[in-house]
Amino acid sequence: MTVLVGYVPNAFGEAALTAAVEEAKRRQERLLVVNMSRDDVLVDAHRAGQDQLARVGRDLAELGTAFEVRQIEEGNDAAESLLAVAEEEKVSVLVIGIRHRSPVGKLLLGSAAQRILLGASCPVLAVKTG
Repeated sequence: MTVLVGYVPNAFGEAALTAAVEEAKRRQERLLVVNMSRDDVLVDAHRAGQDQLARVGRDLAELGTAFEVRQIEEGNDAAESLLAVAEEEKVSVLVIGIRHRSPVGKLLLGSAAQRILLGASCPVLAVKTG
């Protein structure tokens, strides 16, 4: 089995990655780190650069965790992409970082985290920073 984490290069992504590593160790499972681009890959703040992904790989290798780092550059919706990978890989748990949003913000902008929580067929671990 596999623990899947949606990684973005910010505090939310780092919190999710830390929790996913702990979960993978606890379950004695492989870790799949997925980063994706939602829009233009040159300006998308959620897209990790190769240096950032290399650092993630080095950090995970030092921890002795079995892992794979995958970057998806198809420009799909983040929630849909993570749910698709979770289904394809038949993951045991999906780990995501979340931020606080007002009810109006959720209504107007939607929430990838909310769609993942409601749409996943596996357990979802939602992690806050801090």
